[in-house]
Amino acid sequence: MTRDELSRINTTALAYLGDAVYEVIVREMILTRFPRDAGKAHKHAVHYVSAEGQAKAARALLAGEFLSDDETALLKRARNHRTMSRPQHADPRDYKLATGFEALLGYLHLAGRDDRVSEIAQEAFRIIDDADKVQ
Repeated sequence: MTRDELSRINTTALAYLGDAVYEVIVREMILTRFPRDAGKAHKHAVHYVSAEGQAKAARALLAGEFLSDDETALLKRARNHRTMSRPQHADPRDYKLATGFEALLGYLHLAGRDDRVSEIAQEAFRIIDDADKVQ
């Protein structure tokens, strides 16, 4: 898709796609660790795909220099997008940050930048794992 076509897509729709893209990446990563135990795999995957986990990653990505200016702007735009949905099991601030993170991944996927999606996902895994070591 062209940059112009991508700019016309609602950030909520980008997050919808980004959620699926990230879920597949997480499941692939988890299954390499737990190839024979779907129950353990699911338990570990939730750790990465939860709004809380994604928000941790988004905060760190925004605070550092890992994202480009355009990526940062998109994440923030999606985070700030007004929505009528309310999170059921997440802090509203975490939910908005997670939505921004997912929208960024959805945008990059549609732009054909799956290499960058993978880089961001790997950095998110590192951030989430490091945050858990501290707790």
